[in-house]
Amino acid sequence: MLSEYDTYVSTEVGAEESSSEALAKDMNIILVLAVIIIVVVLMLSTKAYLQIPVLLITFGVAAILNMGTNYWFGTISSITNSIAVVLQLALAIDYAIILCDRFMEEHETLDAEEAVKVALSKAIPEISSSSLTTISGMVAMMFMQFRLGYDMGIILVKAIILSLISVFFLMPGVLLIFAKGIDKTHHKCYVPKITIVGKFANKTKYIIPPLFVIFLIFAAILSNRCQYIYDTSSIVSAKKSESKIAEERIEDTFGASNQLVVMVPKGNYDSEKAVLQQIEKLDYVTSVLGLSNVSINDDYVLTDKLSPRQFAELTDIDTEVVDVLYMAYAYNQKQYGPVFTGIDEYDVPIIDMFLFLYDQYQQGYVTLDSSLDDKLNTLYDTLHDAQLQLQGTDYSRFVLNIDLPVEGDETYAALEEIRQIAAKYYGDDVVLVGNSTSNHDLESSFASDNIVISVLTALFVMIILFFTFQSAGLPVLLVLTIQGSIWVNFAVPSLTGQTVFFIAYLIVSAIQMGATIDYAIVISNRYLQLKKEYELKEAMIETLNQSFPTIFTSGSILTCAGFLIGEIASDATVASIGVALGRGTLISIILVLFVLPQILLMGDIIIEKTALAMNISRPSREIAGKVKVSGHVKGYVQGEIDADIQGVFDGHMNVLVDSVLPGRQGQIEDIKAADEVIGDDNEHLCKDGADDIDKGDEQ
Repeated sequence: MLSEYDTYVSTEVGAEESSSEALAKDMNIILVLAVIIIVVVLMLSTKAYLQIPVLLITFGVAAILNMGTNYWFGTISSITNSIAVVLQLALAIDYAIILCDRFMEEHETLDAEEAVKVALSKAIPEISSSSLTTISGMVAMMFMQFRLGYDMGIILVKAIILSLISVFFLMPGVLLIFAKGIDKTHHKCYVPKITIVGKFANKTKYIIPPLFVIFLIFAAILSNRCQYIYDTSSIVSAKKSESKIAEERIEDTFGASNQLVVMVPKGNYDSEKAVLQQIEKLDYVTSVLGLSNVSINDDYVLTDKLSPRQFAELTDIDTEVVDVLYMAYAYNQKQYGPVFTGIDEYDVPIIDMFLFLYDQYQQGYVTLDSSLDDKLNTLYDTLHDAQLQLQGTDYSRFVLNIDLPVEGDETYAALEEIRQIAAKYYGDDVVLVGNSTSNHDLESSFASDNIVISVLTALFVMIILFFTFQSAGLPVLLVLTIQGSIWVNFAVPSLTGQTVFFIAYLIVSAIQMGATIDYAIVISNRYLQLKKEYELKEAMIETLNQSFPTIFTSGSILTCAGFLIGEIASDATVASIGVALGRGTLISIILVLFVLPQILLMGDIIIEKTALAMNISRPSREIAGKVKVSGHVKGYVQGEIDADIQGVFDGHMNVLVDSVLPGRQGQIEDIKAADEVIGDDNEHLCKDGADDIDKGDEQ
């Protein structure tokens, strides 16, 4: 019928179903593009081409298991159902990458079967620790007051657990199947070394951390000033759905409408009329509709009280019939006074008398001529429709249109003013309903949800890191870095004047903390291991070189997935989550590579001092020259030494020696210089007990 016209239809009828279908199509496109990106990234970062199908099979099985088990929870939001697969891919694929990399390392010296066993034994602790931090962020989301947060949290927790099961139980078998093919398809890893970043970290270890602290203060302030929005119609996204386009065209042509409903206890028409009259006088109210201002003609509204004579004139019904009708109404309402004192002064609201008249007419107690019959039916239809729209079993409602945005301080002040007007007549038994009131409630809930999610996520992550690293100081340094990336993430829209959908902030802050902390864990683990073998400077350079391929692979996938969702998803809520996630992941990677190394170098002493395996304070002494020792030595000799040794060192040392003489284990011996100096080497002897050092062996 309208094929020749440009038509724009905006309706809430079937809108959710249509939006879900469109989102599902968008996510299928995103998933295909994400897989292509993953394949490209893996071709750059892996050492053999057949590693790629191993990783894709492992993830594919995990994704199918997650989607197939969603029925356990009955119903979940369409947003969660659509976005979960892509987020699972981005969050959990690095577990498979870690195991695959371990296998490749071990397979250089071991056969495939032994390499798988050793790789599993080494990878399980690392993967488990990494997954727990991610899960902790998802669990924090489940404490949101909004169903979307709970849905997404529990589905993603399940997704990560199923990904772990797939990695630990399926992937080893797949690796063995593809082992020969992997051996034949070796290629160069194209991810470059980042030695220059390590050198930069060493040169700026006392500069970057103080600047970072100052930077974080400003980022936190700007993040708190970020303008959050709570109405989905206010979200700006790169791609718009058909309903969104129609809504914008209609608003541009006819203006935006902000409708509000005020609900009050029914029955008191005088109070309703007084409230309506005061609301109508407000400047920002463009229209207001209630039973007490619906006109019958130029003289009356529905709730006006009429005497029998006035009602007879209005309806053209004989006065005698109306008198009898009024008496019957009085008996029905158990108001017997007017029956005995005179019905002429008995006033009844028009709407009540009309509905009573129609009921009596339907039951055959009142007979009307044909003209009055048609008139009564017409009036009844009008009154009945009005009653259905404006009056319920216990409440009446007023429908308002206000010339204000759906959210904002001015709008919320107007809501409070309207509430106070109604409260003068109805007390606290007043309910306001509408998009604006919903947004106001969401804003109030957002503050508490923000605190809960931030605190719980940080707390869960810190507990996991504490037990992982056996240090109280290191978790604080890592969480501070990632929390800083979250502040920076939401300081960006504050600087650019953009608004952020509140759901995007809550979800992304939890995901960003839980997921990107993995990158910090990778660097920290490597650093703690390598500093036992190298000087701190060299240890950090090697740490970054070894960690970068893992961070590059996982981080690039999550970043690309986020930006793809932001650009392609037609659902504004999903798009806002994607943009914030992509930007946040990229910021986390930058801070982990260019700030965290300096923090670790500068905070090394904090990490050591707050380690659980604290050593008892022991006396020590610096010794220069050649020293022969026999015992357990802890100290610095071109790096830290903590080992049982037998040998001779030549250099400057600060050491502690635990005696290993029979019967004296565990005793702490002070280092003493030998009484005699042998030769020109200024050679000192560390005596660990009587006759512990054979002076005849010194030369």
